[in-house]
Amino acid sequence: MPAPLAWMAWITLLVAPAMHAATLDPAVLPKVQAATFEVVIPKPVNDTLTYERPLPLDQLPFQLRNDKYYSVGTAFALGDNRYVTAGHVLSLGIDSLMGEPAVRDASGHVYAIDKITRYSLQEDFVEFTLKNPPKVAPLEVNTHPAMNDVVYAVGNALGTGVVIRDGLYTSQTPEEENGRWQWMRFSAAASPGNSGGPLLDKDGKIIGVVLMKSPDENLNYALPIELVLHAPANLAVIDTRELYQLDVIDSKHSGAFKGEFPLPRSFADFSAAYQKLYNANADQQLHDLLAENASTMFPHGAGSSRLLHGGSSLNPFPSLLHRNSNGTWVVSAASESKGNLPHNGYVSKAAIGNQVMFRLRKPDDIPSRQLYGDSKLFMDLVLQGAPLQRRVGSEQVKVTSLGKPTEEHMHVDAYQRRWQVRVWPMAYDNSILIAFMLPVPDGYAAMVRVVPAKSEHEEVNDLKALADFVYVSYSGTLAQWKDYLGNTELLPATLSNIAIGFDYGNNFHYQSRRIGFAYTPELQKIDKDSQLVLGMSYFEDHGKVVWDVSNVVVKSNIDNAEEISFNRHVAPSDDLDDSYRNYWGKVVRRDHPDDGVPYSENDMTYIGTVGGTRVSAEARPDVLYTAFYGVDGPRPEDAMKGKLNLLLQKLQINEH
Repeated sequence: MPAPLAWMAWITLLVAPAMHAATLDPAVLPKVQAATFEVVIPKPVNDTLTYERPLPLDQLPFQLRNDKYYSVGTAFALGDNRYVTAGHVLSLGIDSLMGEPAVRDASGHVYAIDKITRYSLQEDFVEFTLKNPPKVAPLEVNTHPAMNDVVYAVGNALGTGVVIRDGLYTSQTPEEENGRWQWMRFSAAASPGNSGGPLLDKDGKIIGVVLMKSPDENLNYALPIELVLHAPANLAVIDTRELYQLDVIDSKHSGAFKGEFPLPRSFADFSAAYQKLYNANADQQLHDLLAENASTMFPHGAGSSRLLHGGSSLNPFPSLLHRNSNGTWVVSAASESKGNLPHNGYVSKAAIGNQVMFRLRKPDDIPSRQLYGDSKLFMDLVLQGAPLQRRVGSEQVKVTSLGKPTEEHMHVDAYQRRWQVRVWPMAYDNSILIAFMLPVPDGYAAMVRVVPAKSEHEEVNDLKALADFVYVSYSGTLAQWKDYLGNTELLPATLSNIAIGFDYGNNFHYQSRRIGFAYTPELQKIDKDSQLVLGMSYFEDHGKVVWDVSNVVVKSNIDNAEEISFNRHVAPSDDLDDSYRNYWGKVVRRDHPDDGVPYSENDMTYIGTVGGTRVSAEARPDVLYTAFYGVDGPRPEDAMKGKLNLLLQKLQINEH
C-alpha cells in the first residue's frame, strides 16, 4: 500500500474507538439472524475446459475453496414459508449453467426453492416458498418508518456471511423511469452480497429490501417493504424500459419490456416463462431498431453511396460497416494483434464494438475440410494464437481448450454467405462463448462474443444481424484455394457463379459473369504458392445491392514480386461529390495511370489500361474494368508493354 493510503488507514484506526455505532437490542439479534439467509447457487460440478496447468485453487480463501456453493445475495423470512430477496439475485439462476438458486442458514443447511409466488422486474423483488422450510419466526414489518431514524442493513456482505451495519434513513428519491414509487436512501454500509437483505428500523422491524449500492457515496437504495406487501399475489409482472443498440449504428431504440404470467411456479418453470418473454422482447427491440433506421440503414440512403462506389480494400481481416456521425457508411478501423501458429499459421484479432473479430490463417498441415468439420480444432487454434485466461486468486491460467461446442448450426446472411455458428459453455463463469465462423480460403474469418448464459438468444440474433455488415475479402495461395473450393456446401453463393481453374506451371483462368481472363507462365509464374485475392465489396447490380468481386489480384508469390490485377469501377451517382466524377472521367479517358505507359511506385514498375473496347465520354458506360501488371524493380518499357499485351489477350469484359 502506498504511504499516503497507509497513513490515512492509521488515522482511521485511531479515530474509530471514539465513534459510537448504534446497535440493535441484543434480544432482537437472534431473531434477525435466524430469519436472514444467504442466497446460494451451486458451483458447477464438471468443467469441460482444459488448462495449461492445474488451477492453483489453493490460492483461494479456505471458505471459497471448499464451499460447494457461490454465495450471491441475501433473503429473509417475511411470513410463514414466505421469503423475499432481490429479483436480480434470483435471476442469476435463470438459464444458468450452474443450477437453481437456494437459501442457506447460519448453520450451513441449504433449502431448495419450492415455488415463486410474487415477482416484479421493475421493483426488483421476488417472493418464494421453500421445500421443507425451517421453523423460523418471520420478522415484523413497519410500513411507516420515520425519516432520519437509525436503520440497519442486514445482509451477506461480500459473500462471507450475514452481518448487520447501521446508518440513517436519510431521504427518498423517485424511481428513475417515471417516479412510480420512492426509493428509500440510507447511509448504512452495503456491499456486494447485501442485495435482497432486509433494511430494519431501530426496533428490528423490516422497512425495506436492500437492492442497490450507490456508486460514489454511501447512500444506498432500498425498496419500501409496503410495495412488496401490496404487490399482486400469484403474478409475475414485467414493466420496464430498455435501450437496444446494434454496433453498426449509434442510434438506440428505447422500448418497453412488458409482460406478465401467473404464479406460483417452480423455479424451472418460472425461469422458462421469463426467458420466453425476455427473448421475444429482445427480438422485438432489434426489429424496431432496424425499422426506425430503415431509410438510412446500409445499403439504403444517401449515406451508403460512397461505400457502394468505393471498390474493395483487399483486406482479408474481417471488419464491420459502421454509420458515422455524419450519416456516411464506412468500414470500421481495426487495430490487429497477431499470434503465430505452427506451419505458417497465425491468429490475428481486433476488438470492434462488442465482439472480437478474428482471422485464422490455418497451419499448412491441416486440410480445410478437417478444420471446417472440427469446431474444437478451430477454437483450440484460436486459443493458441489469442490466449484466453482464467483468473484464480492472483494468477492467470491459460485455457488451452473449450472442448466441443454444445450447439452447432448454420446461418446464411442476407448476401448468401454461410456462417458456422458455435456455442461453448464456460460454466465456471456462468457464461458462453459464441462464434460466428465464416470459412475463407486460408482458414476462417470470425466474430466472437463472451456473454452471460441467459443472454444466448439475444446475442446470437444480434450477431446474425451484424453478419450482414461484415466486410472481408478472400485471400489465399492457389493450394489453399484448391482445397477451399472443394467445400462446396460452405461457399458463399457468389462463388458458385465463378469458375477458378489452374494447372501449376501451365495455365490459370478465371471466369465470372462480369469478367474473364486467362494467362500462362509467359506472363507470370503459376504454382501452389501463388496468391489469389478476390477483393469483395458491396455494390448495386441491376437495382439490387450485392456482395461480389470488385477486384481480382493474382501474385506470383507472397512477397509480391510480380502481380496482375483487375479493378471494377462504377459510374458515380448524382449524389456523389466532384472527386468521384473527376476520377471516373480519368478512367473513361484512359488518363494516367490507365494509359498503357509504365510507371514506378513503391519499388515496383506498373503498367495498366482500361480493358475492353475504348469508350467515349458520350457513351456514358456504367461499369469499366482496368487491368494492371506489376513487377519489382525497374523494367524496360518494351518489356512492360509486352506483358500488358499478354494480360489483355484473353481478357473478356462481360459487364458494361
